Amino acid sequence: MSHILAIDQGTTSSRAIVFGPKMEVVATSQKEFTQHFPKSGWVEHDPGDLWQTTLATCRTAIEKAGLTAKAIAGIGITNQRETTLLWDRATGKPLHKAIVWQDRRTADYCRELREAGHEAMITARTGLLADPYFSGTKLRWLLETIPGARERAARGDLAFGTVDSWLIWNLTGGAAHVTDATNAARTLLYDIHEGRWSAEICDLFGIPMAVLPEVKDCAADFGMADPAHFGAPIPILGVAGDQQASTIGQACFHPGMMKSTYGTGCFALINTGPKAVISKNRLLTTIAYRLDGQTTYALEGSIFIAGAVVQWLRDGLGIITSAAETQALAEKADPHQDVILVPAFVGLGAPYWNAECRGAAFGLTRGTGPAEMARAALESVGFQTRDLLEAMRADMGTTGEATLRVDGGMTASDWTMQFLADITSARVDRPTILETTALGAAWLAGQKAGIYPGMAEFETSWALERSFAPDLSAAKREDRYARWKRAVAATMMV
Repeated sequence: MSHILAIDQGTTSSRAIVFGPKMEVVATSQKEFTQHFPKSGWVEHDPGDLWQTTLATCRTAIEKAGLTAKAIAGIGITNQRETTLLWDRATGKPLHKAIVWQDRRTADYCRELREAGHEAMITARTGLLADPYFSGTKLRWLLETIPGARERAARGDLAFGTVDSWLIWNLTGGAAHVTDATNAARTLLYDIHEGRWSAEICDLFGIPMAVLPEVKDCAADFGMADPAHFGAPIPILGVAGDQQASTIGQACFHPGMMKSTYGTGCFALINTGPKAVISKNRLLTTIAYRLDGQTTYALEGSIFIAGAVVQWLRDGLGIITSAAETQALAEKADPHQDVILVPAFVGLGAPYWNAECRGAAFGLTRGTGPAEMARAALESVGFQTRDLLEAMRADMGTTGEATLRVDGGMTASDWTMQFLADITSARVDRPTILETTALGAAWLAGQKAGIYPGMAEFETSWALERSFAPDLSAAKREDRYARWKRAVAATMMV
């Protein structure tokens, strides 16, 4: 039992990775699944797709590794956060499609909460804002919309969960209704200071607390996977939301250490240690991880559209056939055209938190073509990251050179990483292992199982693949960023 199975359930695909005794990648498997967009601003997943693609990739990864379940010491799970599911405890059947974190259907209710003066209390308890991004208002919508759901939830007949809870429920055959502190911290229902569900917020939202899962540390006994799934029982020993798992995988264990992940969205976290720093710049105060009952906090900035803008170039505009083409296009874009793309397809996240605005492009000419649009798409990720870093610097009271540890699919593009360094004036460090999210989940399970080292030794294993230093004049940097800020302001006025 010297291997760990890591489940990385994301927004557009499910992956499973088998890690070996030295935390090396042994085998991987990945499956995409369908995105559902029933209305403008609404995003849903079929819960069955989440479970079946996860199960299939786990089985394939174990088989590709040439192993049996008996060689797996534990399972670590990391997942897209905030996505909301509600199911019947007796049958395990979902009552509705999963409402994805990107979904904006509860924007009106969130506005009502703000106008009624409730946001200050919500932020004080949860570190979050009254925004549709989080699970709580999504769950309220389900309980209000599905006939009889609130009454059934109050009787204890229904179970709410984020994706981790849904997967664990299915893995354990319904034996465990649990989550971890990092996922709970993203629901808008969890008091991150007291370490428990907030009765006050649940009452405000009309959510019966009987529907909520038990909250555990990130490394804990989450239940046993049914032997019917893999041929033998496997303990589930580690769980963390994807951005927190990436923070762990990047070994950002000390206050001031910062990472940024570029997947469907972009998420930057800075470790603030045992102190929950309250943001004055509309960042989120959240839980980085909880181990052995001790909570470590973080400030987080969330960008809704990062890698998704490349998917839009492919699937929406049809100007590329694969993400890998964007760098070559960007490199040959006309340097005299300065196209700015604000990808507010589902509103803007931190530090703007505008759920109503939508995407816009500025500086278009008759000469604007696929190359200029590709460059603008990639640059939008750098501009948005600078927005986050500016807010983090202000909240932390820091100045001077910063170092950003990066991971995620977009980091494979040297062009994008160099622009990121140029526009943020920060050193960008790309590790040798880009699968940091899955690695974080694997380490949580592996050290709980006793086969992986503790935090200090794990930290020393982090290795740099390439560093990108800023190589743009201050004048040019500030001019370009000023254009971005004007474009965002104009977008939010529409």
